[in-house]
Amino acid sequence: MSLSVTRENFDEWMVPVYVPAPFIPVRGEGSRLWDQQGKEYIDFAGGIAVNALGHAHPALREALNEQANRFWHTGNGYTNEPALRLAKKLIDATFAERVFFCNSGAEANEAALKLARKYAHDRVGNHKSGIVAFKNAFHGRTLFTVSAALAVNRPIHSQRWRSTDLFTGLCAAAAGYSSCSL
Repeated sequence: MSLSVTRENFDEWMVPVYVPAPFIPVRGEGSRLWDQQGKEYIDFAGGIAVNALGHAHPALREALNEQANRFWHTGNGYTNEPALRLAKKLIDATFAERVFFCNSGAEANEAALKLARKYAHDRVGNHKSGIVAFKNAFHGRTLFTVSAALAVNRPIHSQRWRSTDLFTGLCAAAAGYSSCSL
């Protein structure tokens, strides 16, 4: 049985963390999309996030099919030949001595913050820890990246407890710092 869905189902079934287009695309080619009724649209984004290559390009489809015939996904518990070849190309083409591959823009922003903080700490000390972020912009969905774009000035974490003991740490989080012998 196939469930027929419409754009209105999004408003009914999905958590509204974003507002999608008023139509549902069912196929794409290059910079064009077609909806459920066959109406054609121009996709000015060409994809989103890490996919800015348009839709269904023959060379990309061929590369994806070739990879899918080998294996799908191995996680970072293994390395793989394409990743190592790309790392070497990036090193040769840039200033970098090493590379860090990320799964998302949020992860890249988190890594950039850590790198910037380490650089500032090593060069000028702990007092240089501020960042610049665009107000109400989208930097990702992690706690840091959401906090970076908030319209109001709030700390990333309102409270933090440090504990080497799991149960004491859980107590502090549930009951408060002073009642758990921390």
